Amino acid sequence: MPVFMLFLYTIFFSQDGTKQKRERKKTVSFSSMPTEKKISSASDCINSMVEGSELKKVRSNSRIYHRYFLLDADMQSLRWEPSKKDSEKAKIDIKSVKEVRTGKNTDIFRSNGISDQISEDCAFSVIYGENYESLDLVANSADVANIWVTGLRYLISYGKHTLDMLESSQDNMRTSWVSHMFSEIDVEDLGHITLCNAVQCIRNLNPGLKTSKIELKFKELHKSKDKAGTEVTKEEFVEVFHELCTRPEIYFLLVQFSSNKEFLDTKDLMMFLEAEQGVAHINEEISLEIIHKYEPSKEGKEKGWLSIDGFTNYLMSPDCYIFDPEHKKVCQDMKQPLSHYFINSSHNTYLIEDQFRGPSDITGYIRALKMGCRSVELDVWDGPDNEPVIYTGHTMTSQIVFRSVIDIINKYAFFASEYPLILCLENHCSIKQQKVMVQHMKKILGDKLYTTSPNVEESYLPSPDVLKGRILIKAKKLSSNCSGVEGDVTDEDEGAEMSQRMGKENVEQPNNVPVKRFQLCKELSELVSICKSVQFKEFQVSFQVQKYWEVCSFNEVLASKYANENPGDFVNYNKRFLARVFPSPMRIDSSNMNPQDFWKCGCQIVAMNFQTPGLMMDLNIGWFRQNGNCGYVLRPAIMREEVSFFSANTKDSVPGVSPQLLHIKIISGQNFPKPKGSGAKGDVVDPYVYVEIHGIPADCAEQRTKTVHQNGDAPIFDESFEFQINLPELAMVRFVVLDDDYIGDEFIGQYTIPFECLQTGYRHVPLQSLTGEVLAHASLFVHVAITNRRGGGKPHKRGLSVRKGKKSREYASLRTLWIKTVDEVFKNAQPPIRDATDLRENMQMIQSLKAVIENADAVYEKIVHCQKAAMEFHEHLHSIGTKEGLKERKLQKAVESFTWNITILKGQADLLKYAKNETLENLKQIHYAAVSCGLNKPGTENADVQKPRRSLEVIPEKANDETGD
Repeated sequence: MPVFMLFLYTIFFSQDGTKQKRERKKTVSFSSMPTEKKISSASDCINSMVEGSELKKVRSNSRIYHRYFLLDADMQSLRWEPSKKDSEKAKIDIKSVKEVRTGKNTDIFRSNGISDQISEDCAFSVIYGENYESLDLVANSADVANIWVTGLRYLISYGKHTLDMLESSQDNMRTSWVSHMFSEIDVEDLGHITLCNAVQCIRNLNPGLKTSKIELKFKELHKSKDKAGTEVTKEEFVEVFHELCTRPEIYFLLVQFSSNKEFLDTKDLMMFLEAEQGVAHINEEISLEIIHKYEPSKEGKEKGWLSIDGFTNYLMSPDCYIFDPEHKKVCQDMKQPLSHYFINSSHNTYLIEDQFRGPSDITGYIRALKMGCRSVELDVWDGPDNEPVIYTGHTMTSQIVFRSVIDIINKYAFFASEYPLILCLENHCSIKQQKVMVQHMKKILGDKLYTTSPNVEESYLPSPDVLKGRILIKAKKLSSNCSGVEGDVTDEDEGAEMSQRMGKENVEQPNNVPVKRFQLCKELSELVSICKSVQFKEFQVSFQVQKYWEVCSFNEVLASKYANENPGDFVNYNKRFLARVFPSPMRIDSSNMNPQDFWKCGCQIVAMNFQTPGLMMDLNIGWFRQNGNCGYVLRPAIMREEVSFFSANTKDSVPGVSPQLLHIKIISGQNFPKPKGSGAKGDVVDPYVYVEIHGIPADCAEQRTKTVHQNGDAPIFDESFEFQINLPELAMVRFVVLDDDYIGDEFIGQYTIPFECLQTGYRHVPLQSLTGEVLAHASLFVHVAITNRRGGGKPHKRGLSVRKGKKSREYASLRTLWIKTVDEVFKNAQPPIRDATDLRENMQMIQSLKAVIENADAVYEKIVHCQKAAMEFHEHLHSIGTKEGLKERKLQKAVESFTWNITILKGQADLLKYAKNETLENLKQIHYAAVSCGLNKPGTENADVQKPRRSLEVIPEKANDETGD
């Protein structure tokens, strides 16, 4: 919440007038450096300002003038030219500058007619003089703006002594540490070391750097000095280290929080951790722990200072990865029925290449089970010597012995997860070899087999928690009225279908699946308990006759048909029953379907070809990371609740779910490898980044950055994107890095993460190869902000700028059923829904927090009361509607509207409850901040504290209305 952020800024900086004026909420911006030399210190910024830059001077009424700005060599004045004024007037004395304000935050910027065309990241204002006049400027790039903002802020703090101060004290900590590294190599105190040792030392400190790049930098330095030989002096070592091991984007971030120092002290770090990284209950002890863990210099550890190198170490550590570590362990409720989870599933697990001629191998099972797969497939046929074998029938795939597969499954079944494993048994064996199958499974798997008969009095499957360590058999089962030792069941032969369709044009006939009957032995049937395979007929029939332990399998084409034509029915079907979707038999190359197409319908078991890398497997692997990679992910509540409205194909907001605004800035990249197999451009890489959103149709989107030419080592992108996420629980974010090539863009790396696992703030994204391996030292540096989620810095980048005034505010609407008694109940719910929305939307105002705390419970109870009253009609809604004269289509519409309204009521109640909890949490944080600053001590409650803080406002500025300048 913005009020929380602003209050913390007040607490921390109101005690220091200089600090109070700093724009702490700015999300720092970066792009390619304006000179060849990297900016690695405030000295570099000031030297760059002395050299000068072209900046745009912004005036009112859309007037913009191109001027060349520079800092006088004596650092006393800021000048610009050309100007109609004489040279003595076209300047500002540094000592008259009151504040340097980032972004478009003055009246001149706000009133300028072309303000929308000016980048927020390139704009800054110098507030000066007794009348607080503003000099409003726009740089050609974001980092030129950062150079001027950083340099001016140092000059405001230290005046003409800035460089002396920097050289005499602040940068000594870093230089001393690097010099100490040099001295450890120069054991004989010769004053120089070999080039080889110098290169190796820098590479040890920064493993991502290439040896050739470090060598080249030393050779360039020697050449510029006309120096012969390869020995490296201490001064040269320090200079090259600063040049290669300083990331300007991280340096500018550090000085933004460092109170104009070259390091962060514990309070600076506390503010960064709370405001940007979203760390709760932050205190100086936590800051010190981070400093001691990541600061490389002894001096920094002793004084509690985090240098640029320590700050870089911290930001690149797993502590600052984009993936929330809370999701690395099982963190979801595992006591729900099995049908309430998505289940990590493999198709034709035994195949390691294509579907028609590829080899079968036990390594397919090992790979899948190690990756957390909880549903594997066994296609079993009669084999020689009375030993069943596994392969795809009617194809040219090779065979493996059934017994060896069961051995491997027994060994690896619970290697990655303790939760139940489902064996999808496609049985095509004779009675004789079926009995052999049973013998092998009983002997090898033993007590792990779950054979308990389902309880007919229950309505749902057991939970994953109840089924821990158990193996379930999904297969055909004899009917309960079969009294013999064997009987007839239907056989769905996927291999025969694929063989039959090869070469045919008409592949879109999902109902033409070859079906035959075969004999099933009773012993095998008895191993099947709560995953009995049955053939799907239609939704209305299933709702009436299907048992909760019966499972239907859907061909991808048929499942897509239902997803498009009956999305609501498909979602409701999957609330109670397990559904397995397998790839079309025409995917002979083992390509994969998009699992999101079926997850959005609630399908639990979407079988993937694990042997085929690419986008679809990236989605599958990324998705199942979110719950400790245990193979089970709890579906969104709207897909589980008995009475809830959700359509899989919605292209709008979801009823009862609050949309989230995701703001992502792609700042920079590090150590991108050359794409595999690429040879046309040598070692040159021209990278760009795609940010993709995968989820329901309303959420699917993608954006791309510009291409950074010939820079794969440290490209700066500095581009921001915004996405509205309507169903966060089903959304995923995918970062893809590509090499821009005129022949065809080539893949460099990717990372896929569920939306719920994103961490806000400044984060590194570890890139992975096409086959899922981590690319050593390759990453993206990004900034993430999400509506109503802690951290992320500037309020408008957390989605809070989309708050609407009461007149333009949109309230959740309830539908009319045309059933009078029920409509009266829902009519009574409309006022508390409006009250709940107003309470939530006004939370950015500090005076509104009290209203949330005082009124939320009463409004919540009213909404819940209306929901309970409406649910009294649920069981008999059809008969009530019939009595009211509703028939067929109108009756169906009334039922749908009832479900919609219940979903709205529950969603609004949940959102209000969350809002109150968030308010209480934020007030706790304000209290902790006050305690840490000593504001709770006796004597602090003076008149200044009691009055509203002026620091919540901006310093007023007066525009200089000169013309022609």
